[in-house]
This record gives sequence, C-alpha cells and structure tokens, in this order.
Amino acid sequence: MSTILSKAGAIFIPVRDVGEAREWYSSILGLEPKFEIISGHLCCIPLDNNGLNLVLDSQIYNEDSYFRSPAFHFNTDDIDEAYHFIKARGVEMVTDIENGHWFNFKDPDGNMLMICKC
Repeated sequence: MSTILSKAGAIFIPVRDVGEAREWYSSILGLEPKFEIISGHLCCIPLDNNGLNLVLDSQIYNEDSYFRSPAFHFNTDDIDEAYHFIKARGVEMVTDIENGHWFNFKDPDGNMLMICKC
C-alpha cells in the first residue's frame, strides 16, 4: 500500500513578478489580493476548502518555464459567462469556446490556462 495520497496539494505556476501575478489571478478568481508574499517569491492562493492552493512562484520562472499547454483547468458553471468575463478583461484568448465546454487563454506571463464547464 502506498503512503502517497491521491490528492493534489498545490499547483505551481511560474510567474515573472509574484506581486503582479497575485493581483491578476485574484482578479480573475474574484478574490481580494490579500495573500501574503512569502520569501519574496511565493504566493499561495487557496482554491477550495480541501487544501488545494495555486502557488505563484517567481523563483521558478524563466523564459522556458511557462506552461505551453494547460496543466490544469479552472471550473465554471457557465462557460459563456466565463468566456465573456475573461475576454472583457483584455486577456489574450487562445481559443473560442470549444465543443460548448472549454476555452484556453494566457496569463500575462504566457502560461496557457483553461476554463472548463463542470
């Protein structure tokens, strides 16, 4: 039997500037950007009540480290509303809504992100 839990604890995202990334991610998630910056390069944004965090990390960022494909997706109940919300913020869109279910876009550091209807 394995002692490794089948539960993710954090999703790390390489970012150039942790403070700017904290503001941007907080804004698209509808959160106050009050999360502490730790050791000058980390910011943990809680995503749920089960301990899953989005960890913005400027120490792991370099020109080759950003996500070229989505490593995860954010959930939504309304894909059309989510699409228009992101697009209205002037975010770089990569796809339109595909199959009525998901779309891709980029954060300011070029990381490919996805929103998917759950």
